[in-house]
Amino acid sequence: MLTQNLNNSQETEACAAELARQLVPPCVIYLHGELGAGKTTFVRGFLRALGHTGNVKSPTYTLLETYPFASMNCHHLDLYRLTDPYELENLGLRDLLDEQSILLIEWPEMAQDLLPKANIDIALHYTPSGRQIVIQRLGS
Repeated sequence: MLTQNLNNSQETEACAAELARQLVPPCVIYLHGELGAGKTTFVRGFLRALGHTGNVKSPTYTLLETYPFASMNCHHLDLYRLTDPYELENLGLRDLLDEQSILLIEWPEMAQDLLPKANIDIALHYTPSGRQIVIQRLGS
């Protein structure tokens, strides 16, 4: 388990970039934290480390954004507004995690029973000086 204090969004993105450089698909990452805690900022840093140069927005209303790369796909899910966990079936959740994909899932507690098990669990918390991140590897 890694615990680190993050003073600003640049440090959050740098932490995410370090993790992105270490991972290979398939991988499922759960992201926990209050609104505004930095989950999407973390995803932005993760994707930029893999070479994404475009905008990274939270898929709060669309639930899913896919970012294709030469050797893998990254699927970013934001389940905050999920009203029925079975909406994930309509998104083709079962097909998203293949041997060439990484799933980054914000608010996984909204559909815990339907999601694939996480390999990495990340929690972002507010602190008086910024944020704290806790990264826990759960499996291979």
